[in-house]
Amino acid sequence: MKTTDLNIKRLVQIRIAAGEDILEGLNEAVEAESIQTGVIVNGLGSATSYHFHVVASTDLPPKEAFPRGAGPFDIVSMSGAVIDGRVHAHISFSDTEKVFGGHLEPGCTALTFAIITIADVGEADLSGWDRT
Repeated sequence: MKTTDLNIKRLVQIRIAAGEDILEGLNEAVEAESIQTGVIVNGLGSATSYHFHVVASTDLPPKEAFPRGAGPFDIVSMSGAVIDGRVHAHISFSDTEKVFGGHLEPGCTALTFAIITIADVGEADLSGWDRT
């Protein structure tokens, strides 16, 4: 187990426009805003396509599955971290029947918009936190 204290320096809100790739927009915003370490607090909006990965076995390292699809979807939540300037985001989508999601991959396109809020915590050493 690891723990660390984080102090929020500022909140950065990002708006991804219709037709834009959500992960690409997040990466561009993190670079433009010089966020090295942060916490993805929330995300919402809608999407015309999804692409994410999930663990598909209990082996270490686990096998992974990469679901993708197209249609109208609500983005019901997003969480994650920015570690050493790299976005590690998890996203949940819903349609009329179910909620699903996983680790955000390129290919998730905003329908109306996506709004993501990141808490920039400034200087923090989280090296190795995104690995086992």
